[in-house]
Amino acid sequence: MKTYFFLPPVRQAAGGITVLRRLAAFLAAAGREAFIVPRETQGQGPGWSPSESFVEAPIKPWDQLALAPGDLWVVPEGWVNALTPGLNAGARCLVYVQNWAYLLSSLPDGVSWRKLPVEFLAVSDPVARFVAATTGREAAILRPGIDTGLFRAPEKKPLVADGGKVRIAYMPRKNKALAKQIRETYTALDEGLAARTQWVEISGMTAKEVAEALQSAHLFLATGFPEGFSLPPLEAMACGCLPVGYMGFGGADYMRQALRQSPSEGADPAPFAPWWPLREVPWGGNGLWSADADILGAALHLKTAAEWFVDGSPHLAPILENGRATAAAHTLDAQRESVLDLWQRFDPA
Repeated sequence: MKTYFFLPPVRQAAGGITVLRRLAAFLAAAGREAFIVPRETQGQGPGWSPSESFVEAPIKPWDQLALAPGDLWVVPEGWVNALTPGLNAGARCLVYVQNWAYLLSSLPDGVSWRKLPVEFLAVSDPVARFVAATTGREAAILRPGIDTGLFRAPEKKPLVADGGKVRIAYMPRKNKALAKQIRETYTALDEGLAARTQWVEISGMTAKEVAEALQSAHLFLATGFPEGFSLPPLEAMACGCLPVGYMGFGGADYMRQALRQSPSEGADPAPFAPWWPLREVPWGGNGLWSADADILGAALHLKTAAEWFVDGSPHLAPILENGRATAAAHTLDAQRESVLDLWQRFDPA
């Protein structure tokens, strides 16, 4: 069975494109016939440079694509028209849903997933739930991994005691205006604490630069939603940051509320818990999470976490340790093993 991964035309490849390229690379390195099929010539810039070394899968130019009935044609959820070559060839079509929010919005009028001869692959448990609810079909789950050789905690974080500043990293690429409102609210809550805060904007950086920025920070403000899985908070955990902010729905696959674990961990100034069942995981609370778009809740959680660093609170150690355990469960090796196991089920021969 040959596998072809469609890469949509994008100006700069972000996390979703990198995940597709990794899947193809893992399969190619394992000896399977796997190809990436970019719709247009690959762009230049940091987004096209993998954050780790791997054997890149061979490229099949779009105008040379010739699918056969025994092939597997993998297309991301927001590009339903790209299914056409696979459907016309009678190939097995697999829609990899990396963000639930694009699954339905990409459909042309009058088209329903329930009527298309496709299968689904989900990036997380919440996304699989969304797929099942809206298409009536079960989706296998294939989680991404992070490069823990790159995203790792430094030996020491910048000192906060004796007048040092709490460093808060954030990525304004998603919901930039919302991030600004959270910053403004955080400042208004406690101007003295805000004066001891340094904001670290992560934008337009290579993966190595992102890792270095996270390693220099104490907190990570997650403002992204909707999300299918949300890699940045996981990378922040690996770099020793305490994440605060939004789950984006999909992030609830691995995010667990730290302030709801036991009364000894203190009162939550802005309680929030997902309404849907969460899968069992071996780690405990790994961040302070708020409902998506809850500006005050996120700012209150940010204030709480910043005060912990200023005060040297004992609350920090177990939460940071849970974050490290969470990151350790989502390595590239774990992703590779999951990919190969899943493709073995697809094609046992």
